[in-house]
Amino acid sequence: MAYGVGFLILYYPILSMVNEYWVARRGMAHGILCGASGVSGSVMPFVLQALLAGYGYKTTLRAVAVALTLLTGPFIPFLKGRLPSSERTSTPKMNWMFLRSPLFWVYSVSNLLQGFGYFFPSLYLPSVASSLGLGAKNGALLALMSVSQVVGQFVLGLLSDQKVPLDVLACSSTVVAAVACFTAWRLAQSLPVLVVFALVYGFFGAGFTATWARMSTAITADATAVPMVFSLLNFGKGIGNVLAGPIGWFLVPAYRSTGTLSSLSYRWVVVFTGVTMFASALAICSRYLKSLSALIT
Repeated sequence: MAYGVGFLILYYPILSMVNEYWVARRGMAHGILCGASGVSGSVMPFVLQALLAGYGYKTTLRAVAVALTLLTGPFIPFLKGRLPSSERTSTPKMNWMFLRSPLFWVYSVSNLLQGFGYFFPSLYLPSVASSLGLGAKNGALLALMSVSQVVGQFVLGLLSDQKVPLDVLACSSTVVAAVACFTAWRLAQSLPVLVVFALVYGFFGAGFTATWARMSTAITADATAVPMVFSLLNFGKGIGNVLAGPIGWFLVPAYRSTGTLSSLSYRWVVVFTGVTMFASALAICSRYLKSLSALIT
């Protein structure tokens, strides 16, 4: 809990500063911001694996805490918003009318469903690799997924600033991720197939987050409400993050009963991830059901 509170204290002021500096290319800016975690994710699996093997989890956690302080602390004095402090303090009261917008609920449901499935590959891909006798490649797979995540979030964020329809981007992200689950991940029996899955899923699955900035501005034009919409979308994704562990426990019954694992032990994890991704796309497509029925009749 303390780690989460610290993250929020640092993250959301930075987010508000990004909104002040970027307007026309806000999607690209948020894509870079979201993808920054993937940069460290391409290196940290190897570092953590070495620290855990050599020093144990207690020393590793302390080392990570010290490293975070030393690497981020010196940059905090340079974090400054574009607007003068007088304009920030005189910001009008936030308008909550966006809660009455059907578009807000469509995107919120889609985002919630995407969040339910999104975290399972990063949680279980190392275990799947181990069950196939590829345990030494765990760090490499997660690193590849992180690199692909950086590229995907930047590209989808950039495209959201262009004339590409937002719904097309969001649905493409979730549908391709679902197809990758039902094909490459489900049928994976070798390292090359898992590498393909890590690259495709990392690019498209993580790219969904980069569309939040444009989702927020599509829902409301009120500058005071946009950060709250973004925060609520982040909250919806966080629900999936919190529940991923308990849900995964029920989806891998073989481990509970025998304590051993095979690649088939994760079939319901794959199915659940793919279904939630498809459901996320269907939630957005539901916007057009009324128009489609009108055309048919």
